[in-house]
Amino acid sequence: MAMKDQINDEPILSKRDYINIHSHPNLIKILRKQGDQEVLFADKVLKFTSSGKMKSRILLITDFAIYIVDPELDSLKRRIALAAVDKLCLSKLNDNFLAVIVPSEYDLLLASARKMEIVIAFNEATMKSSDYELEVVSSNRFEYNAASDLVKEIEFEEVEGGVKTRILRK
Repeated sequence: MAMKDQINDEPILSKRDYINIHSHPNLIKILRKQGDQEVLFADKVLKFTSSGKMKSRILLITDFAIYIVDPELDSLKRRIALAAVDKLCLSKLNDNFLAVIVPSEYDLLLASARKMEIVIAFNEATMKSSDYELEVVSSNRFEYNAASDLVKEIEFEEVEGGVKTRILRK
């Protein structure tokens, strides 16, 4: 869907938009400032902090970067250039966890019912920007850097009625 906004006449294109991005002028302003033209995914997700707390955030995947935005304030919390993303890690089970591995900074652990749509959007974005397909690792155990100096391991186990998830400090 393409809509013109108040900040610029150029439309910001969006698909897989579950938050109606054009109803958030501050988000449009952030994208304009960074020069992004196309939103490939927009939705609320849960982000896990380094201490293990869950915070509601808006995840935007654009043609250039990933944005993590506070939905209460529409304020930018983190921007990660697509080129900085090394790979995505997810379990082989039916759960909502996804880790974005960013070696130059710290990684991002998210939970979303639209996990596979996020993976598709990441692949579309990397193909558009650099003509390569992002590595996606499926494993029931992987490590991620919850902070620059804190490594955690996440384990997934199928149990009766669902998936048991454990996050361990390494």
